[in-house]
Amino acid sequence: MKKFRYRMESILQLKIKLEEQAKITYSAARMRLNMEEQKLAQMNKQKESYEDRLRGLRSSRLDLVEIRRCEDAIKIMQYKIEHQKYIVKEAEKRLEAERIKLKNAMAERKTQDKLKEKAFEEYKIEFEAEERKEADELNSFRYSNITLGEEDR
Repeated sequence: MKKFRYRMESILQLKIKLEEQAKITYSAARMRLNMEEQKLAQMNKQKESYEDRLRGLRSSRLDLVEIRRCEDAIKIMQYKIEHQKYIVKEAEKRLEAERIKLKNAMAERKTQDKLKEKAFEEYKIEFEAEERKEADELNSFRYSNITLGEEDR
């Protein structure tokens, strides 16, 4: 009998490639989110350092110009932090969208895998049936030759 060949192998390979691409884009989105979260953490640290400096300036000799600069720096950092929080939320949304795409690509690939497995099972059943048929034909041929030989005697 012929060798097993899955008719939709090209579709399965395409689904595998699409899944790999989805994994790559998901990991890129994950890295982007991590990077944006690190930026946010760094901004929060910088804001805290400005606040510590402002407390130190207020407790020591009063330098109004430096205090004003520090307060302005804190306000600017608060604005940057709010903006960065927005960027982080957008990155989270992109990550979720990529996760859904990856999930769908994995489901499609698994569906193709199951279809291939089902086709292989059908192939095995057909192959076994053909082998049984050949064995039956061979046995019936042998049996008929034995009975013909006995009748001629």
